[in-house]
Parts: sequence; structure tokens; C-alpha cells
Amino acid sequence: MTEVKKRKSRAIPKEDHKKPGRVPVKFSEEQIAELKTLAAVLNKEQLADYFGVSHVTLKAIEDRQPDVSFAYKYGKARAIASIAGNLINQAKSGNTSAQIFYLKTQAGWKETVRTETIESDKASNRHFVDE
Repeated sequence: MTEVKKRKSRAIPKEDHKKPGRVPVKFSEEQIAELKTLAAVLNKEQLADYFGVSHVTLKAIEDRQPDVSFAYKYGKARAIASIAGNLINQAKSGNTSAQIFYLKTQAGWKETVRTETIESDKASNRHFVDE
């Protein structure tokens, strides 16, 4: 039998690997403050575009920097609270549209249209004659 020669692997062992990976993106305090402000009007995909990163990278940044995630949630919640407060003030001031909207979204109100079918007199007063 002939002996098979083993090929030497071309892969570089991890301990000898000299080439570093990408440097992780890190948001500065100014960027975090800007994100908090923009969270009121932009979703996460739009924020990623604004900061020039992918939405996957933005998620990785949130995982590495919990203060980024907190800033987004805080900014979004603050905007919602502001708009909701304005809506309640308008409803209390007599704005009927605001009152209806609030009751539909918060109290489960529904508008239903009732339709009644009325049979005609001829159909209901039929007489059958025996032949």
C-alpha cells in the first residue's frame, strides 16, 4: 500500500492570528443624547440610517451599551406621554374628536351600525289557499 501524505493546513491557528477584527462601534455621550431626542420621531431602522450604521449594528450597540437602549426607550416614552397628555387636555376641554378617540383606544369603545331588516307587508301577509 502507498502511504497518503497529509496536507498541511493553510488556516492560521488562532494564537498566531495577527489580523484583528472590526473595531466595535461605540456611541459617544453626545450621540446618545441625540438618539434620545430623535427616538420621539424615528424608529430604530431610521435611527440606524441617521447614524450611518445597519440596524444589526445598532442592536449590537444597544447590547454593548445599555445606556443607548435606555435612551431610546426613554425618548420614545417621553414623546408618547407628551402627546397623550395633550390628547387628554383636548378631551377635557370639550374636543369631541379627542374624547371619542381616547375612549375608543383606552376604554374599548366601538362604533357599531345597527341594521334592521323589515319584511314587506306582502311577504308577511301571505294567505295560502287550498285547491
